[in-house]
Amino acid sequence: MFTIEQINAAHSKVKSGADFPAYIQDIKKLGVTYYETFVTDGHTDYLGEKNYKTSSPAKYDSLEIADDSNIEQFKTAIKAHQEGKTDYPTFCNDCAKYGIEKWAVDIKEMTCTYYDKSENEVMIEQIPN
Repeated sequence: MFTIEQINAAHSKVKSGADFPAYIQDIKKLGVTYYETFVTDGHTDYLGEKNYKTSSPAKYDSLEIADDSNIEQFKTAIKAHQEGKTDYPTFCNDCAKYGIEKWAVDIKEMTCTYYDKSENEVMIEQIPN
């Protein structure tokens, strides 16, 4: 199965949200089928076939997630990130500020779903191939 080191190597090619679709293809080849990234500290739980799971360590100091989500502001922030106008730390800070607790990527369905603190789906995006 895949390792955090292999995933980190794939992620090292990502400079902005514009690089996200290529990253997804890279980790799909490694065998990742699903993952959840937690905005509070940036750790990610990766899943593969046969209930395989591995987790990355925290990437930064804890962020406080806003209690209420602001979907319109979040949409503006994610658009900027996908256009390469913001880096990953800025995007994570924006997620926290606008009430996004985590995102989940389903590689089989090629979707990325953003959740608030109450586990409500805030937004679902189709990932380009």
